[in-house]
Amino acid sequence: MRRFPALLPLIISAFLALTAAFSHQASALADVLPTDSEPLVITTGNGPVSFSVELALTPETRASGLMHRQSMDSDHGMLFRFDQTRQVLMWMKNTPLPLDMLFIDDAGTIVGIAEDTTPFSENVIASPGPVRYVLELNAGTAGRKSISVGDRARHHAIRQ
Repeated sequence: MRRFPALLPLIISAFLALTAAFSHQASALADVLPTDSEPLVITTGNGPVSFSVELALTPETRASGLMHRQSMDSDHGMLFRFDQTRQVLMWMKNTPLPLDMLFIDDAGTIVGIAEDTTPFSENVIASPGPVRYVLELNAGTAGRKSISVGDRARHHAIRQ
């Protein structure tokens, strides 16, 4: 009987550690937003390219973005829509996936591309000027799909 009280702090510590680990996994899974039913289409010099996108439309979803994601399908991405056209500052904190970030103006025109961003970096990735949208794709996608500055993105969330 004397051993139980001595083991109680160890048991409580183990329980708390497991609870914290599972709640972290649950919060990471909760950050997965539903994929929008309408594809985002980018018109490139080689023709249209389609992506299934999650929409980050609120301050909360924009703040979490693709944090804690271990993988993303090659034809998927996340579209961030900001409340107003402005200089946008992004970062890769808590994001293990290297990404391409496409900066898109009010009209849906790609005005800048940050390719192969560094996972977990807290360095600021700034839009080249005022933008309304940012599309995050797996690193290398812009090059593989011949997506360039000047191409146009179409999606119901992009007001044109």
